Amino acid sequence: MTSLQPAAVLFDFDGTLVDSAESVLASLAHALRDSNVTPVVPLTRNIIGPPLRQTLATLAGRDDVALIDDLARVFRADYDSVGYLRTEVYAGVPEMLQSLRAAGMQLHIVTNKRIAATHKILGHLGWTSWFSGIYALDALTPPAPDKPHLVRHVLQTESLAAPQTWMVGDSAEDQRSAMQNALRFFAAGWGYGNAAMDGADTVTLTAPAQLLRAAGLGG
Repeated sequence: MTSLQPAAVLFDFDGTLVDSAESVLASLAHALRDSNVTPVVPLTRNIIGPPLRQTLATLAGRDDVALIDDLARVFRADYDSVGYLRTEVYAGVPEMLQSLRAAGMQLHIVTNKRIAATHKILGHLGWTSWFSGIYALDALTPPAPDKPHLVRHVLQTESLAAPQTWMVGDSAEDQRSAMQNALRFFAAGWGYGNAAMDGADTVTLTAPAQLLRAAGLGG
């Protein structure tokens, strides 16, 4: 491993490694129809990213615990049985992950997505063995309140030194998570987030191969 390379890289999942938008939107629409709820905001990619209950409350326009419980139950049943199979992979991501692993780096996932769904998708894609750790808000007891706390937990649990750890994500929350934990951040420009919108010192990637070049790998 060269001095340019990090010891570990933390990856967001949706919008960074995989495109779950169409599969998530389809299952959200199914849950809303099942409960006869008309969404108060457009059912578009822009709503994807926050934890499930937060997204459902935004769509329903109210934080009714019983309603959100029902919507979440129907969403999970649909997504965990058929929805996740429609997950798409961003071009160049498998090659990037393989190259980073071959260079001896630890790869970890830090996601707002439910841990059960994350494991299902990784297993379906055959990616599970590439990651040293797979972390989600709901994988902690009690659940992590947000992603900055989750990233802090990962650094402590995995004994990762911040100066030797990079983070890659597509959202402003991913960016804050990196900044609050003193990690070098790379914005996945192909995702559906807005990681670089606040003008912070961020390296914006337009293709996965650029992360390899930043680490001194590839041409």
